[in-house]
Amino acid sequence: MEASAASTDTIAAIATAPGAGGIGIVRLSGPNARAIGEALCGFDLRPRHARHARFRDGDRAIIDDGIALHFPAPHSYTGEDVVELQAHGSPILLQQLLRRCLELGARTARAGEFTERAYLHHKLDLAQAEAVADLIAAGSDAAARAARRSLDGEFSQRIDALLAALTALRVHVEAAIDFPEEEIDFLADADLQRRLDDVLAEQAALLVVAARGQRLRDGLHVVIVGPPNVGKSSLLNALAGNARAIVTDIAGTTRDLLREAVRVDGIELTLVDTAGLREAGDAIEREGMRRARAELLRADLVLAVVDARDADAGRAKLATELAEAPRVLWLYNKADLLAPDALPDARADDLWLSARNGLHLDALRLRLRAAAGLGDGAAGAFSARARHVEALRRVGTHLETTARRLQVERAGELAAEELRLAQLALGEITGVVGSDDLLGAIFSSFCIGK
Repeated sequence: MEASAASTDTIAAIATAPGAGGIGIVRLSGPNARAIGEALCGFDLRPRHARHARFRDGDRAIIDDGIALHFPAPHSYTGEDVVELQAHGSPILLQQLLRRCLELGARTARAGEFTERAYLHHKLDLAQAEAVADLIAAGSDAAARAARRSLDGEFSQRIDALLAALTALRVHVEAAIDFPEEEIDFLADADLQRRLDDVLAEQAALLVVAARGQRLRDGLHVVIVGPPNVGKSSLLNALAGNARAIVTDIAGTTRDLLREAVRVDGIELTLVDTAGLREAGDAIEREGMRRARAELLRADLVLAVVDARDADAGRAKLATELAEAPRVLWLYNKADLLAPDALPDARADDLWLSARNGLHLDALRLRLRAAAGLGDGAAGAFSARARHVEALRRVGTHLETTARRLQVERAGELAAEELRLAQLALGEITGVVGSDDLLGAIFSSFCIGK
């Protein structure tokens, strides 16, 4: 999609409508934005000059009065002529104002179309455009700060630097392919290997930060597992702050997955309580355990709950089940039933607590904050999305294959192709490479007026 394609018509939308008593904004963007604004106001609009206006309908009756602002292209958010009409926040008045804009030749903006036009006119790259939506939807101070950094281009700058290093590598490899008669084996050059190692290291570091940014944006998918009757449901209730799950002393009470979206210390969590893992049980309980095991594959973090009174045996029962889990925090529940001097010091991967009386639940919340990216490493975090993380993983796969092609196979053409694919994957993040389907999916998730 070319930038000029977005400039053939003028769009309008209610950009913000806080309700009666506040300020509402109707925004216009496109080649006729200024003319429509002037028709509504009855006077010429000076660039970047706020002026009081009475907005009138087709019969010259006053719709409302407010402030009119004109931002001429290309020095505007979208890169086009933009007019903002600030009025009283009554939804009825704003709808009348929008209706008059449509009568004067504008059309209603699609969700995210203002930001889409900013992208098409190179005011933002695709990662920055997505950060606009992330900033609006931020559920915590840390998530808002991370989105702000992405919007300011910190993520994009690191992607661009990695892309430049990849391009230089590809130039080196393709030059070696183009001059095979040279006696020097450029593909075995130690400097080439060092540069490839540097690119791999930067890709790995960027993937770690992007994954943290995704967790800040999307929250944590936390799965609670353990043997029957160790307090998994009690833990979910304690974190959720209400009796969401049924708790009894009968083993096997939880038979299916129980999901609860909660906020813990500013973190968005999807908590999943699962059926107790054991070999026995009826057909319904066995199906619940099958679903519990499947849910483990989707977890960002697994809370492995065992009875503190028999911690080693509990760990042994779950060891095989958790072999493929990405990240596990061991929780020894019912620690309040132990003598105080029997509690060992907590290690990095475990915690002694009591879901019933709240013992060490604050420490668990701190661990959850750290797992979500709100720990000490959050200071320089930027927001990222699942597609960014997946693209960076593909980059890593292509780079590792490149190393094998160069070091083992001495296959320059195949190495160059892997580097090209790595470039394409990186380009998808900032929109250097992309499809209309991808753009449509991204911008359709925005709110109207952005």
